Amino acid sequence: MSGSSHGHTPAAWTGVIIAFIGFCVSGAFVVMAKPVGFWAGMVIVLLGGVVGMIMRAMGMGQPKTQTQTQG
Repeated sequence: MSGSSHGHTPAAWTGVIIAFIGFCVSGAFVVMAKPVGFWAGMVIVLLGGVVGMIMRAMGMGQPKTQTQTQG
């Protein structure tokens, strides 16, 4: 695994950081017993995934490798 560049891209880091912030927001609002804040945090978590996919589509993710099949 150490030989690969899995997760070492701006798209991966940005998506995970945004999702982590959303997780922290949701957790804080669970402790405060505020369902609306919890769901707002969950929206932030989903936003992290969307931002990561958009950045990957813009070329900031890991490049796709071409595999050759013999047949």
